[in-house]
Amino acid sequence: MTRLQVVKIDLSGVASSDELHSTLRVALGFPGWYGCNWDAFWDAITGLVQMPAQLKISGWDTLSRRLPGDAKLMQKCLADMKIEYPELASDVEFD
Repeated sequence: MTRLQVVKIDLSGVASSDELHSTLRVALGFPGWYGCNWDAFWDAITGLVQMPAQLKISGWDTLSRRLPGDAKLMQKCLADMKIEYPELASDVEFD
């Protein structure tokens, strides 16, 4: 399976944690049984799906204001993946 080069995710309209996880599940191709929490997100990005070479996330400032805890955890997961699995991780761009 060829790795997707770029996936763009717009989070500017996300208003809840559930909505954030649902948006991520669809955009990144997580399975339907994805658990919609940050442990499940980590498991999905490190073992269930192939992450794109580049991940462009827009609406980040808005999301960070609305859901600061979720924004921080999402950023931590993506940063930790870059450290622990550099060959599998996406280059992430937050706009």
